[in-house]
Amino acid sequence: MHSTLPHSREPAALAAELEQVQSRFNAIVSNTPGLVYQFAVDAAGAVSFPYLSDGCQALLGLTAAELSGEPARFLQLILADDRKSYLDSMQASAAALWSWNWEGRIWVEAWKDVKWINLRSTPRALDDGAVQWEGIMTNITESKLEQLEVRQSRARLAELSAHVDRVKEQERTRIAREIHDDLGGNLTAIKMALAMLARRLPAADAWLQEKAGYVDALVDRTIDAVHRISLDLRPSMLDLGIVAALDWQSREFEKQAGVHCSFSANQKEIDLDLDQATALFRIFQEALTNIAKHANASRVSVKLAQTRHYVSLKISDNGGGIWQADRAKPHSFGIRGMVERANALGGSLTLSHAVGGGTVVAIKIKRDSARESLIAAAAGATIASIAPPK
Repeated sequence: MHSTLPHSREPAALAAELEQVQSRFNAIVSNTPGLVYQFAVDAAGAVSFPYLSDGCQALLGLTAAELSGEPARFLQLILADDRKSYLDSMQASAAALWSWNWEGRIWVEAWKDVKWINLRSTPRALDDGAVQWEGIMTNITESKLEQLEVRQSRARLAELSAHVDRVKEQERTRIAREIHDDLGGNLTAIKMALAMLARRLPAADAWLQEKAGYVDALVDRTIDAVHRISLDLRPSMLDLGIVAALDWQSREFEKQAGVHCSFSANQKEIDLDLDQATALFRIFQEALTNIAKHANASRVSVKLAQTRHYVSLKISDNGGGIWQADRAKPHSFGIRGMVERANALGGSLTLSHAVGGGTVVAIKIKRDSARESLIAAAAGATIASIAPPK
């Protein structure tokens, strides 16, 4: 009797211990937000849910018993556009036995609503050739909608920025035209009248002749100033195309800054609409301004190229280079403005260190992109991502 009592108590003690472990596990699961689950795929490809916590109905609109009885219903919950990514990620996880991390949208019939869920689980191979995952699904709809709202806000700000730039360029063009036509015309008339009066002045009166010469020189300087201001506001070379405009600006920079500037293009004419050409020209101007102010360079190389779908502009200098801290300065609006203009064109702008020292500014834009089409596409994608399936 004495030898069998300990053995008779062992199963009871083990059962009590297992019950305590199960109780602790249930307590942990019940306090875990989301759905704790086990998911298995056997060698024939059949799926099952060996375990589903009580969070099943709250997350998926199905009870644990309903989903366990019909495990294929889970795939049917996933929106058609997201099913491929779900299956691809599952197969990749099963093949490599890597962690499975997937997020996508499901349609919850009980609430007639779309939810974003995140699935995180760890796989293990079973002896019968099946793969089983243990993990958790959570509702990430709120964070996803916040991300979408942030994207929409950024898109609206980018659209506003592009609109402001267009209006500003239009106003610059109007002012430049008025300065050139009105002030330039008046100054030309003044110079002609002054020349007529100067011819009637007594040749012997040196003082009057000197004053007339001074006024004539002043009119010439003013005409030059009007011409320079007009060009600064809106270079007339843009009317001849982006290639001619960038070539002209390169030569002007070389004369004014005393820095050798070479320009080359792989096409004589590059097809850009006026807004795109103007924005690219302004980026180029800002890049040259930064080189003149900060680079301490002696040589600048500018290369403009057109491919089938893109236009690229590469500006390289042999100066001191740019550092990440320079880009992060609170008042570094020049670089930010360049990036915003490139984004408004549906393109990109990158800054990198040149081989041997210096900086490379590379702009790449789509030839057929317009900001409105990008905003419309972004808005359409946002609506599609939260709309219920048809």
